[in-house]
Amino acid sequence: MADYSTTEAAPDDEATDDAAAPVNNGRSAKSYLALITHSRRAFKAYNDRCDNIELQLANLERLAKATRDREYQMFWANLEVLKPSVYSRPPVPVVTTRFNDRRPAHREACEVLERCSIVNFEREDIDSTMRLVRDDLVVNARGVAWCWYEIDERKQQRARVAHVNRKDFLHDASARYWSEVGWVARCTWLTRKEARKRFGKYSGNAYSDAAFAKQKDADGNAEQTSTAEFWELWHKGEQRIVWVSPGCDNVLDEAKPEEMLQLDDFYPCPRPSFGTLKKDTLQPVPDFLYYKDQIEEVNELTARISSLSEALRLKGFYSGGAEDLADAIEKAVKTTNNNAILIPVSNFAAIGGQGMKESIVWLPLDVVATTIQACINIRKQLIDDIYQITGLSDVMRGATNPNETLGAQQLKSQYGSIRVRDKQFELVRIARDITRIQGEIIAENFTPETLLAMSQSDIPTVQQLQEKANGIHQQMIALQGKVKMAAQDPQAQQMAQQNPEQAGQLVQQAQQQMSAFEGQIQDLQNTVTIEAVAALLRDQRLRPFIMDIETDSTIQPDEDAAKQRVTEYTTAVGGFIAQSFPMVQQAPQLAPFVGEMLKFVSSPFRAGRALDGAIDDLVEQMQEYAKQPKPDPNAARAQADAQAQEKEMQFKQQEAEQKAASTAQELEFRKQSHQMTMAEKTMDLRAKRQQANIDQNNALIAQGLPPQPDTEMDDHRAMLAQMASDRQQTNALLAALTQALTAPKRIVRDGAGKPVGVEAVPPQNTGAQANGYNQ
Repeated sequence: MADYSTTEAAPDDEATDDAAAPVNNGRSAKSYLALITHSRRAFKAYNDRCDNIELQLANLERLAKATRDREYQMFWANLEVLKPSVYSRPPVPVVTTRFNDRRPAHREACEVLERCSIVNFEREDIDSTMRLVRDDLVVNARGVAWCWYEIDERKQQRARVAHVNRKDFLHDASARYWSEVGWVARCTWLTRKEARKRFGKYSGNAYSDAAFAKQKDADGNAEQTSTAEFWELWHKGEQRIVWVSPGCDNVLDEAKPEEMLQLDDFYPCPRPSFGTLKKDTLQPVPDFLYYKDQIEEVNELTARISSLSEALRLKGFYSGGAEDLADAIEKAVKTTNNNAILIPVSNFAAIGGQGMKESIVWLPLDVVATTIQACINIRKQLIDDIYQITGLSDVMRGATNPNETLGAQQLKSQYGSIRVRDKQFELVRIARDITRIQGEIIAENFTPETLLAMSQSDIPTVQQLQEKANGIHQQMIALQGKVKMAAQDPQAQQMAQQNPEQAGQLVQQAQQQMSAFEGQIQDLQNTVTIEAVAALLRDQRLRPFIMDIETDSTIQPDEDAAKQRVTEYTTAVGGFIAQSFPMVQQAPQLAPFVGEMLKFVSSPFRAGRALDGAIDDLVEQMQEYAKQPKPDPNAARAQADAQAQEKEMQFKQQEAEQKAASTAQELEFRKQSHQMTMAEKTMDLRAKRQQANIDQNNALIAQGLPPQPDTEMDDHRAMLAQMASDRQQTNALLAALTQALTAPKRIVRDGAGKPVGVEAVPPQNTGAQANGYNQ
């Protein structure tokens, strides 16, 4: 769409070098100029009244005069109290998903649009625009703002917003409600040079027929350059945007369908912020007109009090010989000297002067003082009447009675807030409408690059995701190549056969890396791109969203009330969590219900976007927690008792095994000691027997008899055989004892699963650890 904004006033250029400019299409501007003329005539009375009101409010020349009548500047004082009461700080845009939609694309789109709206408000100085709208509302009962889209000299996209003067805004005067308005128009004042730059390439030199003249300001001072009015008219019935100017027979420009902003309400301006309206019309009625009479009476009384105060001087009469009584009185009245005044009177007896005591007769001052006091009382009553009409309580004006109770002052403050609440809501509403219109302009016209630059978001582009995906794909190909080469390498196959565990670990690591790459690819596919966000904003615009601002963001906050609300919110939420979360631990299926109840408890309090998101995340976590299986506390307790008893039985078993091993060692020691004792006795007996046999054989040989056979050796052999038999029996007994002590055992349990003892495992079940036996 073309740049429809005005530029800074340049020096007037009377040249009209438009010979090469295209010729206008010839569309007549007569019907559109007739609409403007009719509307201007219909709002003439309103504009005239507003001119008088603005002169009453602020007229530097009149207020600076030294000879003017004294005035009580109550109108200005009331406005200075009312202005900050209805608006004091810029609005804060908030974009949220409709129905708490958790889809990533919608949430990212809301975040981007909200950030862009905040940045755009700062670029366009929305606070200055809102203050001008506020001033028009409280003074003239109508404030107007206008939005449009343009690309500035630096090729930057802009969603512009500006205040429109009451005389530069017209609409269908026959409409009873804003929904019935068929057209709106805004006037822009351009010089010849600006008009040629704006309309020359569309309509040739047709703009030169406009009524260029040096305009005068409110004080009657003429401008330095000649300007003419050019009207931008949006006709809803014809779905057409045209530019016309009084004096030009043809339309100067017309927007093409593809250049028109596709706004929901068609108009680039929100519904004006209205005060009081005339019944069944859109004709504003300024609030000043409702107490104009009281203001004028207050000013008259103020001037009268001032005049009487001038006459409140000490004046008297004394006897004289030259002047008569009439001249003396006239002189006394006209004298303005602040000092005591004495006037000679020739016929002193005529004014009652008798004797020395009454040689001077003073002009009575009690009558003047009484009159002044009466005027002050009447003015005070009129001022109270004005406060009743305007609804400005003394609490709002900061002039409370210290003897009043706190409840009485709170009632007054509440009453005053109610009276101005409509104006507060009007400014909140027009701020919200400006946000919506600018949101539509941003969503439909701004490029993804501009959206990223304004929002400072880290949302990736399609190209960035493609680059990441290509990098991951290359890594996957490289990993597959390594695995394939290892499978075809004989040396690697030989190493795998020699060390199968290490080979299995390498294969498992390769599979894990491949799974990780596939997960990264899946995450990239689910990632929201700025192109997807821009497409969503353009295609569906604001239908998936609801745009709103904080309802009290345009009003100066009450710090004490804000602290009290925070305390109330913390108390309410903290008490609810303390009562409900133990229920969730006992009955996890109640988690979704408790989450929704937490939202309901928080709903009366404006907790902010971050805290609302945290509450949503908490509700989701509670729902996930509810889905997870929960262990039975009785089963867990029984299992712990069984494990403790089992450990106790294992300890006793180990103690018994150690005791059996000690007994076996003692038996083995006794066996060896017995064997050694028996061997010593045998050797001793054998030695004695051998010596006896030797002695006997020597005696037989000496007698010439043959020696006796060695029966001792036979006995010795028999004894050795007996000892071997005894040793085998002992070894068999020790082996049986060792096997009984070291055999696998199992824990014996009763019907309830409680351990009651230990028994040896039969030989056929030895080593069956899968059945719970202890080696």
